[in-house]
Amino acid sequence: MLYSIPDYYKEFQCIAGDCEDTCCAGWQIVADEASLSKYRQVKGPFRKRMMKSVDWRQKTFRQDEEKRCAFLNENNLCDMYTALGRDSLCRTCRLYPRHIEEFEDVREITLSVSCPEVARILMNRKEPAKFISKEEYGEEEYDYEEFDLFLYSQLVDARDVLLKIAQNRDLPLDVRIGLIYGVAHDMQIRVDREELFSCAQVLEKYQKESAAAFVEKVIENRKQRMNSNYDFARRTFSQLYKLELLKEDWYVLLTETELTLYARETPEQYQEMSKEFLQWSNQREIPWEIQKEQLLVYFLYTYFCGAVYDGRILAKAMMAIISVFLLEEMMKARWLRNDRDLDMEDVIEIVYRYSRELEHSDLNLKRMEMWMDKWTRQWKNYFRL
Repeated sequence: MLYSIPDYYKEFQCIAGDCEDTCCAGWQIVADEASLSKYRQVKGPFRKRMMKSVDWRQKTFRQDEEKRCAFLNENNLCDMYTALGRDSLCRTCRLYPRHIEEFEDVREITLSVSCPEVARILMNRKEPAKFISKEEYGEEEYDYEEFDLFLYSQLVDARDVLLKIAQNRDLPLDVRIGLIYGVAHDMQIRVDREELFSCAQVLEKYQKESAAAFVEKVIENRKQRMNSNYDFARRTFSQLYKLELLKEDWYVLLTETELTLYARETPEQYQEMSKEFLQWSNQREIPWEIQKEQLLVYFLYTYFCGAVYDGRILAKAMMAIISVFLLEEMMKARWLRNDRDLDMEDVIEIVYRYSRELEHSDLNLKRMEMWMDKWTRQWKNYFRL
């Protein structure tokens, strides 16, 4: 089995009760069968608490009215961990914030930015992220009967190119994003036509200097379309209200952003404000452009190769691109509300809260990809590639 991890993987260490939030609230924690079997065997004073706190039919931990796990105490610590030790934790709790994607003979492990500490590590990082692979033998391997190995190899090659483009700091990030869109768009066409052998031509095309020059020209033209840019931002952001709500205060952040950016700003003011924000944010100790790059790489690496299972190449690339776009909109609004100031804690908070709403819900991930598919024409009109 080939294992892959980001090079900052070993920097993570859970800070438990010192964390500004908790990973044990706001989402349903599913317990694996092995853990449920152990829980049924618990004896002593904790048995009664265990029996009442597990939904045995749904195989989940019960929650209170605030969606906090039944084992989570007022200090944001786990009473089960305290009473029974680390080995008592179910697989979900042991692994988090590790996110695992499984492919034939490959296991990719990333750290989810839904964890504030992971978001802190990534947002404080200046150097480009790298991914380390290591072969380990004797590990359990699954039977992938219908796994398309050739498509997977094409996706891995494409992802390598996408990450190379995303981390090319000789180009402005919006140019890199345009190139990434172009690669995913053209690959999607070839996969839909069952022309996989021509995917290599796509990768070669978008690594040429002429492709970057073309995208740069398109972006310059797009910047002149103030009404179109404003309308695209407003309509795109409004789609977040259609996702499954995991935490009530998420709507507060959405509403604040919407009112601040789209109710109070004209298209001209929005355009000028956006320009001012980028100029300000890129003078910070860690420029926002670098932080956006880290997030773009994070989403691309985590989800892109999953297209081997559903063929949604463009949707997965667009989810990465649009996630970065939406995060920037929330950053702009917070910056305005803070009298044109934004500190690292603001950035970390917005990143992990967005990630929790999207990545802690399988339904939201599916809805996001369906939205990417449905809005193909709007994306194409915006990128004009």
